[in-house]
Amino acid sequence: MEASVFPVRSGLCETVDISGHRNNTAVSAATETKAGEFNVWRNSFAAEYLPAGGSLVHVDGVPFRFPPLCEGPDNVRCAGQFIRVPEGHYDWIHVLAASERRSEDTVQLNFADGSVDAEALRVSDFWAAPAWFGEIKAFESLVMHYPHHVQRGIPAVMWAQRIPVTRRTGLTGILLPRNVAVHVFALTLQRTES
Repeated sequence: MEASVFPVRSGLCETVDISGHRNNTAVSAATETKAGEFNVWRNSFAAEYLPAGGSLVHVDGVPFRFPPLCEGPDNVRCAGQFIRVPEGHYDWIHVLAASERRSEDTVQLNFADGSVDAEALRVSDFWAAPAWFGEIKAFESLVMHYPHHVQRGIPAVMWAQRIPVTRRTGLTGILLPRNVAVHVFALTLQRTES
């Protein structure tokens, strides 16, 4: 893992509960590969290569609450969900995400004063390709699950990406894009340093 150019003080970060928005299963156990639904071919990440479900993980200094695994939906497949966040001044929105093919779309950031900013959400391909948008590789499943078998030699990658918050007023919510190729596993807000 690369060193962070802008080190993050963990006290500035706040994980966001996205459990009410999870609508897709992208991780499966080797004994239950049929449970995966990451894409149209029903591929999935192999749970044995990922952190424990529900654990607090750190990627490049940023804490994330990893979703429960093999217990139902574990990610938000982007379909225009609105995620309310604790109102505050933030510099970055950090996401753990994966995408079917690389994807570039827009999130809408909603603020307490009624303003809305559009910012880019860029996520590289989960099919073990290089980081197209400069993300950090967060986790890698060294095998790919198909509905009826485990395919060795085809890794799957989950990325750590960030979205800037440039407006200096209280952020209250994030509207995800309508793009079923993009899957968000965890979200963390990084507060503005006072």
